[in-house]
Amino acid sequence: MYVPKHFKMDEEEAIYDFIEKHSFAILFSQHNQAPYATHLPLTLNKSEHALYGHFSRPNKQWKDIKNQQVLVVFQGPHSYISPSWYETMKAVPTWNYVAVHIYGTMELIEDQEVIFDSLNDMVNKYESRNSPYHLSKVDSEFLDRMNKGIAAFKINIEKIEAKAKLSQNHPEERQKLIIKHLENTSDQDNLQVAALMRENLSKRKNS
Repeated sequence: MYVPKHFKMDEEEAIYDFIEKHSFAILFSQHNQAPYATHLPLTLNKSEHALYGHFSRPNKQWKDIKNQQVLVVFQGPHSYISPSWYETMKAVPTWNYVAVHIYGTMELIEDQEVIFDSLNDMVNKYESRNSPYHLSKVDSEFLDRMNKGIAAFKINIEKIEAKAKLSQNHPEERQKLIIKHLENTSDQDNLQVAALMRENLSKRKNS
């Protein structure tokens, strides 16, 4: 991913937090000698420096993915930015966004205990704290049948590229005008981008 120095994210915890919040990713690999992608949720294991997930077995991407170096893309909020917002004709439109790319080696998991733990982590992540649903309460025979329909995997992380393009290359006053226009909307992506821009300006003042 092209990451100019203005937009590079290099704080590990901030990157991990982003992955946790935007964990529905796109997994790219080579399948039958052509690019192939699947949209799927992934869980991050910080201590192992790894991502866990699973394919549906009818999705043939898993068939030839073992030991491949794969690319995972986590996409955050994004917004169109108009030059009219900072009242100049000496500029062109752009797009603000946050994204993290992870490169790693794919490992298919056969150990049923590890598979259960990874599925349990995923369920616990997305179910609310007060939810009555727990994987440990699911009928074991039913769960065994369901597990036969998936191909579980672990991605050992080798490289992370993280980019937050939030108008940092513009003067502070121009950034404030962009924030004002983004906040004057009900669009959730716009509001999230505005909040991230405010956070950046605050960090700059306190640094």
